[in-house]
Amino acid sequence: MSDIHLAFAHPVERAEATAPADPRDRISLRDHIVTADIGAFQSERGAPQRLCFNVVVETRPHPAPLDDDVDRILSYDRITEAIAAELAAERLNLLETLAERVAERLLREPPAMRAFVRIEKLDRGPGALGVEIVRTRAAAPLRAVDARGLEADVHPLVVYLDNDAIAAPDLSARLDALLAGGAPVVLCVGLPPGARPQAGPAEVQRRIDLLAIEQNAWRLAARDRRCLVVQSRTEIDWALRHDQPIVWAPSKLVLDAIDGPSGERIDAVALAIWLAELLAARRIMLPAGTTAWASSRVPVDLHDG
Repeated sequence: MSDIHLAFAHPVERAEATAPADPRDRISLRDHIVTADIGAFQSERGAPQRLCFNVVVETRPHPAPLDDDVDRILSYDRITEAIAAELAAERLNLLETLAERVAERLLREPPAMRAFVRIEKLDRGPGALGVEIVRTRAAAPLRAVDARGLEADVHPLVVYLDNDAIAAPDLSARLDALLAGGAPVVLCVGLPPGARPQAGPAEVQRRIDLLAIEQNAWRLAARDRRCLVVQSRTEIDWALRHDQPIVWAPSKLVLDAIDGPSGERIDAVALAIWLAELLAARRIMLPAGTTAWASSRVPVDLHDG
C-alpha cells in the first residue's frame, strides 16, 4: 500500500496500516457533513460552508462482558457530539484547530487510545480541501489528584542532562533547584562517554545505543538516590503522580512505539523532545548550544550544563 494511497484513503485504512501489536477495536464515522461558519479569510466570515468529517477512534477491547449494553461502549454518538460541541464552543479560523480539539475531546473517553480526524471543506473550490491528524492518548496530559483533592492535569518538567552535568560536583544542588519549581521532574540522558559496541545492521546498533543510554541513566541515578530509573509508561505515570524525580530508560517506550522517533541512529536530544511531547510537558530544558529543537511542540529552555 503506497503512501499516496494512504494519504487519500479513509482514515480507517491508515489506522489499519499503522496498527500496534496489541489488539484494538475501532469505531468510525464516514462522510459526516455539517454546516459551519469557519475560516481565516474575510470572505468566509458569515458565510457558512459544508465540512465533511471522517473519524476513526481506536479503543481498548472491553475487559468485561458487554451484555449488549450501550453504556459499556464508546458510542458513535460520542463522535458526532464531540464535533458538535467544538463547533458550538466558538468560531474558529483553522481546520487544524478544530481537528485538534475534536481529537482531544475524543481521547478523554476512557477506552479511546488513538484518534484519526480528517476534516474537509467542500465549498472552497472544485475539490475538497482539508486536513488530517492522528493523536494518541499518550499525548493527552496525565491527570492526578492535587493537594485540594481535585483532579488536575500533570505537566512535568523534562530536563536533558549531558555527561558534564551528570559528573558535575553540584548535581544534587541542581536537582534541588529543579524540584523547587514544584513540577514533577523527568531527567533524560544521552550516550555515555567512551566507546560502545558497533554492529553492522542499523536496527541492531539502534538497540545497542538505547541500552547504552540506559546504562548512563543508571550512572546518573547512582549519583543521587532520589532519582528513580523508569522504563514503562505505567512507571512514569506512577512517579509523576507521586512527585518522584525520575530518570528515563528509553528502550521499552521507543521500541514499542508505533509513531515513535524514527531514524537509524539514536539522537538523544530528539528522544527527550519526543518524550516531552508524549507527556504533555510544561517545558523541556536542553543544554545551551543545542540546536535540534526547532520543531518541538513543547516550550524549550536552554541551560548551562
